[in-house]
Amino acid sequence: MADIEVRDSSNKSGIPVSFREALGAWAKIAALSFGGPAGQIALMHRVLVEDKKWISEARFLHALNYCMLLPGPEAQQLATYIGWLLHRTWGGIVAGTLFILPGAVVILLLSILYAGFNDLSIVQAIFFGIKAAVLAIVVQAVLRIGSRALTNNLMIAIAVAAFVAIFFFAVPFPLIVIAAALTGYVGGRINADLFSGSSGHGEAAPTEKDAIDIAAAAGKLDHTKPSIARAIRVLAICLVLWLGPVAVLIAWLGINNVFTQESLFFSKMAVVTFGGAYAVLAYVAQQAVSTYGWLAPGEMLDGLGMAETTPGPLIMVVQFVGFMGAYRNPGTLDPMLAGVLGAAITTWVTFVPCYLWIFLGGPYIEALRGNKSLSAALSAITAAIVGVVLNLAVWFGLHVAFSKVGEQTFGPLRLYVPVWNSVEIAAVILSAGALIAMLRFRVGVIPTLASCTLLGVAAFYAGL
Repeated sequence: MADIEVRDSSNKSGIPVSFREALGAWAKIAALSFGGPAGQIALMHRVLVEDKKWISEARFLHALNYCMLLPGPEAQQLATYIGWLLHRTWGGIVAGTLFILPGAVVILLLSILYAGFNDLSIVQAIFFGIKAAVLAIVVQAVLRIGSRALTNNLMIAIAVAAFVAIFFFAVPFPLIVIAAALTGYVGGRINADLFSGSSGHGEAAPTEKDAIDIAAAAGKLDHTKPSIARAIRVLAICLVLWLGPVAVLIAWLGINNVFTQESLFFSKMAVVTFGGAYAVLAYVAQQAVSTYGWLAPGEMLDGLGMAETTPGPLIMVVQFVGFMGAYRNPGTLDPMLAGVLGAAITTWVTFVPCYLWIFLGGPYIEALRGNKSLSAALSAITAAIVGVVLNLAVWFGLHVAFSKVGEQTFGPLRLYVPVWNSVEIAAVILSAGALIAMLRFRVGVIPTLASCTLLGVAAFYAGL
């Protein structure tokens, strides 16, 4: 992993981007990566483009466009991609792993605290306020994604159809993604203008070349050139690392064991998580609650609160789901040990595929960026994601506002029916206040969560 040599325009001297220097930068980004993908991408831009000048504005945004084509957390994959550009495979592994490591450790500790001490009133009081803030955060996500994606009536229709399909008819999220992709692909070939402008970020204007651009001009990025032999090698290694443990669990413990179920379920999630964590969390929450019984409805909000208040991608909430599922179904193991193993398995199968997408697709993805049919398919998926995230907001909102929510089915139709005398007045007031703070006064995620937590503790002990 040879260093990339870069010329500083101010002193014309060579500045090596050493692996150690890159390691320090990735550690800093990992420790400060709060605020969801928008905040994380902004942080990487400031450190890598503005401060370090390792990657140009144009190349940074182009890499971000690449990562938006892929399932999984785009910010973590962007870090992996840039790390790979700088220092080959090990650079990508270190950048991507450091990005998730702090959050993984903190959420594991919080999960242990939550499972072991949730009966204590202080823990219940803390998460009472967090739930209200998380609802506001989800609503903000609906508005943010919708403003970008719903550029015309067709995009709005796709979003509405996706919401109706998942909320009222429980259509699986993967089928919604496939249907939206086919709609965009076919529709884009008929009228591409209807599907333009909502699938990604725009290209930046050319700027002064930086480390990676200069390295490319000097022929020092040979590892980014497509190679069939390399692709086969990457595919074989990553598939063994990803699916090998799953196969071992199936053979050893059987298909009905909780560890096997978690490895299979979250492996599937790793393939369909287009559009960021919010797009798939409704599906994860409903499956974890209704199908597998790993969580109670309100507990997914608790997990989201943990993920929102810790560094790293929001999809790390699945680690909490994996922990609680195994904790409640430990078999012959100690529940805490089972929970830790469940969290580890879930995290492994969720993030190993991210490295596969980057290392395998990196050399080829630039050519795909020029494909108009692919861009149209992504635009339709993004529009459908708005409907799915709206489903998440409504589903969570019901469980925040009411302590009891029933479910009735009429053939394929499913309805959520709240028990009206179970309304949580304090939670409704806190959620409304959090919404006003974030949407009207632009208060950040961390201050909103902190304020709601303190007010929630006060309301809980006041018996409100």
